[in-house]
Amino acid sequence: MPEYEKALRPEDITRLFVERSNAGDAAGVAALYEEEAVLAFPPGEVTVGREAIRALWEKVLADRPHFGQEQPLPTLTSGDIALTSTPPEDGAGARAQVVRRQPDGSWLRVLDRPEFTPPGR
Repeated sequence: MPEYEKALRPEDITRLFVERSNAGDAAGVAALYEEEAVLAFPPGEVTVGREAIRALWEKVLADRPHFGQEQPLPTLTSGDIALTSTPPEDGAGARAQVVRRQPDGSWLRVLDRPEFTPPGR
């Protein structure tokens, strides 16, 4: 696996995700997740594990979508766990991720819900 820039702060993951997605780098996107991470995507489904996440992103990125950088909301941190979130550019719903500090001090996603809307929508 190539050497990728590490997320030194929880907020770095969002930037790295967008950069790697826009470059079509599914392996680079998957490298932002822990080995047993859980991704709530595609909508209504759950993808478990880094390898499954890589395979999913290979399919998604095959169509060469473009992702814009979204301003993160303030991060909530408790020790080695943090909650990151961003409001989507279209104003609908939210995105939230739980990230964990790794032994080398970098951060990786553990839980990721990239799309959800408030009840009643």
